[in-house]
Amino acid sequence: MIVTLPVARVTEYGYFLRDGETDILLHQNEATRSLHEGEAAEVFLYHDHEGRLAATMEEPIVRVGEYGWLEVVDVSHRLGVFLHNGIKRDLLLFIDDLPKLYEEWPQVGDMLLVTLKRDKLGRLLAQPVTEEAILAFTQPASREMLNKWIDATVYKVIGAGALLLSEGDHILFIHRDEMTERLRMGQTVHARVSYVREDGRLNGSMRARKEEQYETDAAKLLDLLQERGGAMPYTDDTAPEVIKEYFGMSKSAFKRALGKLLKENQVECSEGWTRLKKTSV
Repeated sequence: MIVTLPVARVTEYGYFLRDGETDILLHQNEATRSLHEGEAAEVFLYHDHEGRLAATMEEPIVRVGEYGWLEVVDVSHRLGVFLHNGIKRDLLLFIDDLPKLYEEWPQVGDMLLVTLKRDKLGRLLAQPVTEEAILAFTQPASREMLNKWIDATVYKVIGAGALLLSEGDHILFIHRDEMTERLRMGQTVHARVSYVREDGRLNGSMRARKEEQYETDAAKLLDLLQERGGAMPYTDDTAPEVIKEYFGMSKSAFKRALGKLLKENQVECSEGWTRLKKTSV
C-alpha cells in the first residue's frame, strides 16, 4: 500500500520511518532522493525476503485494488512464478493460483493480468484476474471482427481450452481442438476470430480457414516433392504417426492436401509413392 510516514531517524544505510509505534526501514537503495529527520515520505510498503515490513519510494506498477499486466521474471516449480511490479522486490504468484500442469505455467517474459492480495501473514502476493473482475473492463466485439486475425494473451487455462484478452479488450475463447500448440497462461498468440457471440465474446482458432489451410498444406507437399527430386514414399496409406513426424500435419490434413494435388492433376500416386507429374512440352 502507498502511505505517507515521517522519518524517525537517519542512518548510514537508510531511513527509519515511524508507523505508530513501529519503525520501518527505507533502505538507501530504495530512496529516490535524500531525506532528513522529521520529513514526511510517500512510500510503498512490502515484506522483504526475510518477511520484515519494508518501504520503497519506487512506484509499483500495480497497487492494491488495481489490475495490471506484469512481466514474469522467474519461475520456481516449488513456489510459483515471480513478477516484476516496478520495485526491487519481485511479486510472487503462488503455485495454488497456477495451472496444475507445468506445461501451462507462464514462462519468463510472459505477461500476466493480476492484482494484489495479502496472505495470512499480511505479505503481498499476486492474484490472477477473476471472471467477475475482467467483465468490468472488457468490451463487446462487433460482427465485423469475424475471420479477422488478432493478438491476444491467455489469462486463464481451463479444461476445454483457454481464455484470452485481446488488444481491444475483447474476451476470446480458443478450444483445445483449435490450438496448434498447448497454450500456457501469459502467452500471447495470433488467432483468427471464428465466431462472434451474441454477448460480444469471441471464439477463435489458431488455424487458418479450411480453404486457406488446404492451400498451405498442398504447397508444403509440392515444396517437399521438389526438394526430393519429384518423388516421395508417402501416400494416403502412410501411417498417421509417420505423416505427423515428417510433415508436421495430421493424417486427415495430409489426405486433404494430397487430394487437392491429385484433383489438380499435379501429382500421381502408385505403389506407395507420390510423384510429380511431368508437364508436357
